[in-house]
Amino acid sequence: MAQRFNDSDRDAVYRAIHERRDMRHFVPGPIEPAVLQRLLDAAHHAPSVGFMQPWRIARITDTALRQALHATVERERIATADALGKRRDEFMKLKVEGMLECGEVLVVALMDGRDKHIFGRRTLPEMDLASVACAIQNMWLAARAEGLGMGWVSLFDVDDVRTLLHMPAGAVPVAILCVGQVDAFYAEPMLETERWATRLPLAECVFENYWPDRDDAKDSASD
Repeated sequence: MAQRFNDSDRDAVYRAIHERRDMRHFVPGPIEPAVLQRLLDAAHHAPSVGFMQPWRIARITDTALRQALHATVERERIATADALGKRRDEFMKLKVEGMLECGEVLVVALMDGRDKHIFGRRTLPEMDLASVACAIQNMWLAARAEGLGMGWVSLFDVDDVRTLLHMPAGAVPVAILCVGQVDAFYAEPMLETERWATRLPLAECVFENYWPDRDDAKDSASD
């Protein structure tokens, strides 16, 4: 297979995939401009449906704006806790972001004017969001390869963030990304360590041809 990566390059790709973590603990300090540029370029080389490239990325360099974004995240953190009922106290003990400690805060959004892009979206308009998620994943894997941590914060009021960043009508913030130096990467996803959830077995997520009914799934699990 002439197009195959050599063994060390191939293994590095899989290593980045398996060692990538949603980081919430950071060591304060800047990111080298050249490294940040590589991360942004990795995001911009993500696949996108109809080659629409719907991602827009705002680098937050204003301290007051970073603090305002953190405040809207904190408000949503409390609202989320209240909505969790019995798990409220458990949730409030979790660290869900590192916005005030990380080297860079980036806000990733869906661009405005997406309605004109029909290729691949006529029956699945949400493919614009899927494309933005690919850009974020590219950046995440690149960050891991660079030895930098990255965390995806999704606890925020969309309208608050849109207003704070003066976004045009139609643009939608998708993620607040924390990027920066870390002491170490988590050995496993932090929410797994905290027993919030566990990774599903691969066999429960992959099947052949037809979606299994629940009885088939139970029989399979008991074999």
